[in-house]
Amino acid sequence: MPETRVEVPEMVMLEILSKLPVKSLTRFRCVCKPWCSSFQTPHFITKHQQNNLHNNNLNLLLKRCQGNTHDDIYYLSQLSTEKSQNFSVQHNIHLPFFEDCWYAPVVSGPCNGLLCLHDADKVALWNPSTREFKTLPQSTVQRPPLVDSTSFGCVGIGFDSQSGDYKVVRFVTNYFEENEDEGLMGDWNHQVELYSLKSDSWKEISVPGVQPYGSPLFNNYVNGFYYWQAIGDSDYLILSFDMVNEKFSTLPLPEFGGSLAKYYLELLDFNGLLGAIVYPREGTDKSFDLWVMNGSWTKQFRIDSLHGVERPLGFWKNGELFLESSDHELVLFDPSTRELKSLGIHAYQETMQIIAYVESLVPINGRSEREELIIRRPAGDASN
Repeated sequence: MPETRVEVPEMVMLEILSKLPVKSLTRFRCVCKPWCSSFQTPHFITKHQQNNLHNNNLNLLLKRCQGNTHDDIYYLSQLSTEKSQNFSVQHNIHLPFFEDCWYAPVVSGPCNGLLCLHDADKVALWNPSTREFKTLPQSTVQRPPLVDSTSFGCVGIGFDSQSGDYKVVRFVTNYFEENEDEGLMGDWNHQVELYSLKSDSWKEISVPGVQPYGSPLFNNYVNGFYYWQAIGDSDYLILSFDMVNEKFSTLPLPEFGGSLAKYYLELLDFNGLLGAIVYPREGTDKSFDLWVMNGSWTKQFRIDSLHGVERPLGFWKNGELFLESSDHELVLFDPSTRELKSLGIHAYQETMQIIAYVESLVPINGRSEREELIIRRPAGDASN
């Protein structure tokens, strides 16, 4: 009998392909030109991301420094997401971007699978799934006359859903030198710059009336808005930036019954809502309160009295919480059993940051990791 050939409709085939990991799609681009073109369309990229979000397909990166000081070079470790593998290190990623940083490099995001890396005046975008890296151009925003020096502060990344553009907002401080001969005191002023991936350029935008501070421990991008802790004339609050209308606004901190002198407060994305996790600065017997903003602040839950932990690092599936222990080891807390599980991964104190992201095909018009001399080394037990 002659063989019966069944042709799968193109839409059905693309629906099936949109459920595959990026690594497989990268290989399948070579199968035929129509597939290669389809994988680059906004519709397919969005569908692929939505499938990953729906199935909670998360990947894990751990930023850390394994030396004896904060000045040692930082790197990233890709962790297994299989609990049976104890979140072991799969490979270590060394980025040249990290090697000559003035301070500890900051990782903001993710935003639709993209990460923003920044230190001093350097800013880069990275898609760890497609392994594409882009160093952003230097800003062409004009500085005021007679500026002595300029420093670059808080940064945020986000997506403008109306224009389909990815944006990076950055705060700048300009310092003016003291001149006793002319009776001028040392002074400073602020600027805010906004980068557009579509135009590959920076522009100046209006400065808010409050000043953000600190580096994010969690992902501070939530549904089109980026959030920072900020200080106003006399109080602490939250500053937000709307990626669509490019406007700043403020909202209050949760009334958690303490002061920031005695408690840490970290902002985060909690299931698509702005959250804040609050915990004491002192002691190794700590409790953690999670607050969620949904019209107003409400306390979502409390984790009571965990011994031997320093700080939270990020939530995982089923409400589990990654923490840094007092011995500077990565541990996982299961609230259903109250088990605190050691994961055998260590780093220099307070240099760990957990980054959970979904795989993404979003292009950033950059270069490959190989061209950027980014090295991924398989990790054995000894490198943990």
